[in-house]
Amino acid sequence: MSDLRLGEFVGSLDCGTTSVRFIVFDQYANIIAQHQLEFPQYYPAPGWHEHDANEIQQVSNECIAEVCRILERDQWAKESIKVIGVTNQRETTVVWSRSTGRPLCRAIVWTDSRTKSIVAHFEKVLASTGIEVESGQFRKGVDGVEALREIAGLGLSTYFSAVKLRWLFDNDENVKKEYEADNLLFGTVESWITYNLTGGFNGGIHVSEVTNASRTLLMNIRTLQWDDRLLKFFGFRRSILPKLVSSSEVYGLVAGGPLNGVPIGALIGDQQGALVGNKCFGQGEAKCTYGTGAFLLFCTGNDIVQSSHGLLSTVAYQPGPGAAPVYAIEGSIGVAGAAIKWLRDSMGFIKSAQEINTLAASVADTGGVYFVPAFSGLLAPYWDPSAAGLLIGLSAYTTPGHIARATIEANAFQTRAILESMKLDSKADLKHLKVDGGMTNGDFCMEVLADVGGFEVVRPDMRESTALGSALLAGAAIHLFGWNASDPHTFAQVNTKGSKTFLPSLSDEQREGKWLAWLQAVERSKGWERKTDE
Repeated sequence: MSDLRLGEFVGSLDCGTTSVRFIVFDQYANIIAQHQLEFPQYYPAPGWHEHDANEIQQVSNECIAEVCRILERDQWAKESIKVIGVTNQRETTVVWSRSTGRPLCRAIVWTDSRTKSIVAHFEKVLASTGIEVESGQFRKGVDGVEALREIAGLGLSTYFSAVKLRWLFDNDENVKKEYEADNLLFGTVESWITYNLTGGFNGGIHVSEVTNASRTLLMNIRTLQWDDRLLKFFGFRRSILPKLVSSSEVYGLVAGGPLNGVPIGALIGDQQGALVGNKCFGQGEAKCTYGTGAFLLFCTGNDIVQSSHGLLSTVAYQPGPGAAPVYAIEGSIGVAGAAIKWLRDSMGFIKSAQEINTLAASVADTGGVYFVPAFSGLLAPYWDPSAAGLLIGLSAYTTPGHIARATIEANAFQTRAILESMKLDSKADLKHLKVDGGMTNGDFCMEVLADVGGFEVVRPDMRESTALGSALLAGAAIHLFGWNASDPHTFAQVNTKGSKTFLPSLSDEQREGKWLAWLQAVERSKGWERKTDE
């Protein structure tokens, strides 16, 4: 090690839906080293999507080890990494054994829609009995739905962790048995990763960070504590739950491996991480991340804004233990990059995701084709779990290029739908949208987004915003570089590289014509699968 340089860097472990990457940043957000690996996806039945939690952890360990090798190859000591943060796919539900530390089953992924009958059941409970908000006092019907939103910030949906956990308890005998024996631990992905990084069943800590917990339907969005009313409603005991922690603090030290003894200083859901990474700290600032899905977050400061137009109230980040949380409203799109993956892997239209831009640009328009990629129902602002994927407007004239272009336009239409809702909730027009994520690498995708949306699209040159967000919060936890998560000005020198702006070129008449046709397609996709209540 004596021949290696010793720097001051921050590591970020970004555990996404299809891959994990570990990125090392310096104080200006320059990337010093990175490594990314995909992990298997399991689709055992229509609408089902599962992960093996052990495989996520294994890939995470491999990415960390490889980055440490890259650092040493480039003459940097691995001890240059002073702290790490973790950012992760949200809502994905992991259960494991308290006694062995091993998963009890595969994790149910956020996109999974098998829980439609569970949602239907609890909708009926809300309608008939309601939710007990005080001893002996119930709110039911529309008032019950509103009570749930007031407590958790969310409505009932297949999207959130509580209904996935309820499905496991009702349908997996092994999970049920371990729960009854009080030998079960529940967590979202950051909880599982932190448990293992800090030792697993040999002393690993069981924690969950508030932005992730705010997506479970079990946390009170105001108190940032697990809420007994929600636990009673869904039928869970408190002993399975992790301790709640802020987004920026030292939770523990890495136990073993090349980063042994390095503090873990940040945990944050991936979309909130991208909000921080884009430095959207001020009220009214917004970003959209285009990955497997797409997620548009609009910062509302220290105020909780209850949407009346199909959006979610969520925690944006909590800058430290006991600190006042920052909130956001969010629009969630279930399928964005996943539709391109479908064209590649299932339809064989392209050999790599990057080819989508070339194929889509090979035609002047979609030839009248519209694509509603409701593979697991529709999320914001429609919230219809019974919607199904729809390609409409097909003719003998249709080519793969038309379908590819319709896929890219679908992403833009879904973004516009959320922005229309945000405009109604915030009473303000969004002049430009900051974007990041894998889909933003193609200029053509961004041009279509600007045209269909009718707004400026601003794409930063350094687009690893999700990982950067957790790195900023981790560095702040140990006061590295003078960073302070409660004082955004301390990040002024971070990621000051340039950006590229895409301007709309369609006429208003053309844009509105396409928009109205898209809305018709969405209406036709709704209600395809009838709700059932087991």
